[in-house]
Parts: sequence; C-alpha cells; structure tokens
Amino acid sequence: MDKRTKNGDVIYDVAIIGGGASGLAAAITAARAGARCRIVEADVEAGLGILATGNGRCNISNARLAPRHFLHEDAARAMFGAHAERDIADFFERLGLMLAEEGEGRLYPVTRRAESVRDVLLNACSRLGVDILTCATVSHAAPCTSPSGYWDLTLSVPAAALSFKQGRDAKARVRNVRKALAVAERTERTLHTRRVIIAVGGRSASTCEVFRLAHLNETPVLCPIACEIDSSTPGVTRHALALEHLDGLRVEGALSLMREGAVIASEVGEVLFRPYGISGIAALNLSRRIEPGDIIELDLFPSLDEDGLRELLCSRINNIGAHRGDVVWFDGLVARPLAHILCTMLDDDTVDFPARAVVLLHHLRFRVHGTTEHAQAHVHRGGIPLSSVNLETCGIVSFHDGTSPSGLFACGEALDMDADCGGYNLAWAWTSGMRAGLYASKGTSC
Repeated sequence: MDKRTKNGDVIYDVAIIGGGASGLAAAITAARAGARCRIVEADVEAGLGILATGNGRCNISNARLAPRHFLHEDAARAMFGAHAERDIADFFERLGLMLAEEGEGRLYPVTRRAESVRDVLLNACSRLGVDILTCATVSHAAPCTSPSGYWDLTLSVPAAALSFKQGRDAKARVRNVRKALAVAERTERTLHTRRVIIAVGGRSASTCEVFRLAHLNETPVLCPIACEIDSSTPGVTRHALALEHLDGLRVEGALSLMREGAVIASEVGEVLFRPYGISGIAALNLSRRIEPGDIIELDLFPSLDEDGLRELLCSRINNIGAHRGDVVWFDGLVARPLAHILCTMLDDDTVDFPARAVVLLHHLRFRVHGTTEHAQAHVHRGGIPLSSVNLETCGIVSFHDGTSPSGLFACGEALDMDADCGGYNLAWAWTSGMRAGLYASKGTSC
C-alpha cells in the first residue's frame, strides 16, 4: 500500500532527479530493494543520452577498470573496489542484455546498438513499477526535518499535454516533442519523497543551487583538439598545407603530448583529421590533459624504431626507385592526402631523404590551440565536489553552508569525475548509480 500525506499525496521512498544512465541504474537498484521510486527527467524521454554513446553502439563498460584512467584515481579505486567489472556485467545480465568484448577490453551490447541498452533499462523500470515523469525539472527543494519526514520537491511541468507531429521515425518524434516543450506554458506540482538521488549528468549547476550544494564549474572534456601542423618538426624545409586537405582521413598511430620538451601523456589508436585539428579516440583521450601551446607528435609507424623505419624506406627505394618529390612514391605506405603534406614539408631536396622522412613519419608535430566542438561533448568535468560525498554510500554529507542534509545522494556525471574513452565514464555511471540506489533504498546516506 502506498504511503501518503494527510492530503492523500503519494510519498515516494526515492526520487531520482535525472533519467540518464546513472539515474536509471539507481532507480532499478532501489526498486529491486523494495523502494517505491519516481524518476524526474527534464527531457521528453528517459535515457535518450545513452543513444549517442559509442557512436550509437554504447561502449557500456570496460573489462579492466584501472583507476589510472579516471580524473581522481583514489576515488575511482574506492568506488569500484575489487569486483566492479563483475558487478556491472551481473547488473546487465539480470536485465537480459548480452555483452561482447572488443579490443582493449571495451564492452558493448552484443547487438552493437545503444538502443538495446536503453530498452532493457526502461523495460526493467516498467517491470519494477518505477514511475517516470518526463519534461519536469525541480525548481525548489525543502528537506525533511526529522527521520520520519520527507522532502517536498516543487516541480516545473508543462501546464497541458504537448501537441506535436509524430514524425517519420523515433528521432523525428523526439525533435518535434522537444520543440513543443520549448514553447509550452508551465505550471508547478509537488513531489513528496523520503530520499533524493541527484543524477542530472554533466550540467548540474542549477540543480546544485536548488539543493544548496557546493558546485564546481563544468567544462566539456573528450573533445576534438584544435591544432595546426607545426613547422618546428625536425627536417621540415617549408610550411605544410592546411589541415583542411586531410579532412576525414583516418590513420592508426601513436600520439605523444609534449610540454616544455617532456612527454607527459601518450595514446595509441585511431586519429581522425579535421579542418580544425584532430579527433578520434586517441586525440579525445589526450584532450583531457592538453593546454594551449602544447605540442602533439604523431608517430605513423609506432611499431618500428628509427632503424627499422629507415631500413623499410631504404628497401622501398631499392624496389621502386628514389623519392624525387612525387606523391605516388608513398602509395601503399601512407594515404595520398597525407603523402602530399609530407612531400610539401620535405621539399624536393632528396639529400638524405630516408633520415629526414624517418623523423617526419615518427614525429609529425601539431601545435595545440585548445579543444573545440564543445557543444557535442558527452562528458563534462566539474559538478558536485567529491569532498561533499561519502563515496561508500554516495550520500551527500554537507550542504554548501556546511550543514548536513538527510536522505540526499548523488551519482554519475553529476559528481566531479571524468575518465578516458573506452567505457570508463559509463562504468562510473552504472557503479555509482547502483550504489546510490542501494543505500537510498535503505535510507542510509552517511
């Protein structure tokens, strides 16, 4: 039987503010423990952000959750413990989702489709009786004043049912509903709940203000890098062409981030050239560490040392003749657009060509300006500082003014944690969400 106020309103055990990855994991975990749950989601449907992860394939986790991949290693170590990989796999196996592993431990749904992940999460919410209220935001929060009390949350919701065209497919329908929501008149309603989990993702400033929580300014991470080919590459005799001539070209290689002559980070993997710089997994991971003025070196043949690469080039000269500034000499070795850049940088001088080509192929340099395409970022750094949270329970231990709340939790990207590509960010979302849901269902925050 539902718990109700004197006015007959339902009192939920747990309200989850945000219906993304961590919020859905929290709701399912709390509901499995017997809690009556309601998700409050600002978007027109819950879990839509999941559909964009992993280029639509959803890199759901990683088989090896090493703390070194996370912004705060000690916090990641405390959150994951010894069995996080197994706990995440068990969570999704219970939902009916089969997982498959790809290179470097990346875990995907066996369908390689992100909607499979969203579907099993929403199906579980339906089976467990989790109420989902969409198009709603929290505008005011009054905390409970006693162990037997509850939170009164004032919600801003559309004043009437939204009117919109269905569209040709699911994506068109979502776009149309969002347009209708943006212009809809709004009204207020009240939600009563004994515990609250904040799971609003990487834009938590307004929610932290409502709940009087400390907040660190959020900045997008895992973004493409704005840079240009640097003329300081050893052996270069003239400036290279603009990067726009390489737009869309993908190469496999190793990137080294250099600052004041020292290598401070490196990544191996795909590099995607864009008119403004570089993208791809290797570049995105480095983007978490770059500063304007840094140098990034691209090694196009990381499996060969200098002697090995020089031997390869000399053998090539013996087989097809000397390089005389012609692009076609590089056919079969590097893509023609990149070969054109290399020939321009090497000039027509053939003196000691193998030695100079080795340096360029191992140390093609880019000067960093910063990150770009911030609007497309799926991960943000900042949010609720970890010093405000008991990581054992995900319970909030202090308001902004230093007083202690009761029954308030946080998880996922709402917390100040980010990580490399490879399933690490979603692993944090699932694990912290499950933990917040478990302890919120018990009513234990500290």
